[in-house]
Amino acid sequence: MTVLHPNSLLASTTLAVLIGLTSGCTTLNSGFQAGDLPPQGTFIADNGMQFNVQPLSLANLPAAPTYAMGTTSITGQKNARVRELLGAPRGSEYRITNSDILSINLIGYPEITPPVPSTAITTATNPFASGYPVDQEGYVQFPLVGRIKASGMTVSQFTTSLRSQLQRYLKHPDPQVKVINYRGNKFFIDGEVRNPGEFSIDDAPATLYSAISLAGGVTATGDANSLTLTRNGQQYLLGLRDLQTMGISANQIYLQDGDAIHINNRNRNRIYVLGELGTIKPVEIPDQGLSLTQLLGEVQGLDLRTADAAKVYVVRDHGNASYTDIYHVNLQSVANLALANRFEMQPNDIIYVDPTGLTRWSRFIGNILPSTSAITQISRL
Repeated sequence: MTVLHPNSLLASTTLAVLIGLTSGCTTLNSGFQAGDLPPQGTFIADNGMQFNVQPLSLANLPAAPTYAMGTTSITGQKNARVRELLGAPRGSEYRITNSDILSINLIGYPEITPPVPSTAITTATNPFASGYPVDQEGYVQFPLVGRIKASGMTVSQFTTSLRSQLQRYLKHPDPQVKVINYRGNKFFIDGEVRNPGEFSIDDAPATLYSAISLAGGVTATGDANSLTLTRNGQQYLLGLRDLQTMGISANQIYLQDGDAIHINNRNRNRIYVLGELGTIKPVEIPDQGLSLTQLLGEVQGLDLRTADAAKVYVVRDHGNASYTDIYHVNLQSVANLALANRFEMQPNDIIYVDPTGLTRWSRFIGNILPSTSAITQISRL
């Protein structure tokens, strides 16, 4: 019977444990790997998610996003929702609304509407020095005629109505009316703009573009191609660049009372890179868009020492959809560079480049060498 030396027994046990951990197991390989992805087709992963793998070709090249709506492109019915904004009613002439302040002067009757001097004047001298407010029921209180309806009328319509009322008391009434403070119709803008806040809609119609200008423009960290317009509880996800692509100007979208605009941060417009690339970092999509080829340039291309150029993948999730697309691109073929140049990246895309088999093996060996060295040291004890 052979009796093992305790040191030999310890070394043998350690070696057995190491072999058990490494044989048939890829978890010791550092980094990611594509694993057993099928060359194409639909499959259910171990995590329960459904994936659609497709080699990139001219036939299945995704259309460039013509208009961003969340994580999908607008077509058909969604496109029609944008047209709703274009068809929204807008008055060619401003209509007086509650809380507006009116200036009303009666030419030739200074005792009724005394002129307001350039110096300050007390309300005791002239209670209407600061103007005539439209109350919450839409009426103005005016001398002689009392309460008179103003809300919903244009300035000329209200002037005609007031003149008709005054003719009962005055021989030649000639009221001069104008809105001096627009307080009724407002819109709100926040997010990545320099001066967020509440803004009034005056007699010059406010558009989406002018609203952003009034708020000081988009900040350096803001994304003008990712904004949300909320109207009557409905949200419209818009982008200035996307509107231009559709042949629509942001000046064609007129704001209404109560509209709210939120400008998103550029962080929502990023692409994430993993695997064997020159630089691993999030990349922002510029206003003019970004192709797969341009993205590779931004991250200094593939790592020539470790990357398997035949295994480049773009993972494109579709949010609440039941599947995720994985596009497989073989960049060993120069011809596929042209396809990659036509492939437009979208927010939250993930690009992954697999390591070569030799790279995986080298990393595997790199993982076990320290352990084998330790076994050698133990066996010498």
